[in-house]
Amino acid sequence: MEKFDRPDARLAAFGDQLLDVHDWLREELARLSDDVDAYPDGGTPPRGLRTHCLTFCTALERHHTGEDDGAFPALAARHPELAPVLDKLREDHHLVAGILRRIRELVEGLTPETGADPQEARRVRGELDGLRAIVESHFSYEERTIAGALNVMDASEWRGERPAFLRTDPVE
Repeated sequence: MEKFDRPDARLAAFGDQLLDVHDWLREELARLSDDVDAYPDGGTPPRGLRTHCLTFCTALERHHTGEDDGAFPALAARHPELAPVLDKLREDHHLVAGILRRIRELVEGLTPETGADPQEARRVRGELDGLRAIVESHFSYEERTIAGALNVMDASEWRGERPAFLRTDPVE
């Protein structure tokens, strides 16, 4: 059982939970990249690649939407000095959303039965490489700038049920 899935994890500091979720998303993105690497130019996509990709895209999107709609407004209310940081993070979320949209479009047609042309495989790889670079920069910046504020926050509304930005299950 992952440490952020334990029943007592809700008692942990929210910033620490954010780091755990980021680590999980990093691992999932690395696994997804490995899956794409196993899909040679013009070859047959491995079973589950499309599903894994769409599941990852949904999880990352839910994380960012949860931050934009829940975590960031709560942080802004308690820490107005973080407004420029939160604006930058929201801007990153828009960039990531565009890449996720392109990845979804590219993988929609991938099935083990049909295969794909070499150009399509390279486009998927390129989008994932770009996503990985932006996500790593974004997560690192976010961890440096807001994890401490989240750790000292007492958001009782987050204690009863894990907020969307701290969820790691695929369809919660």
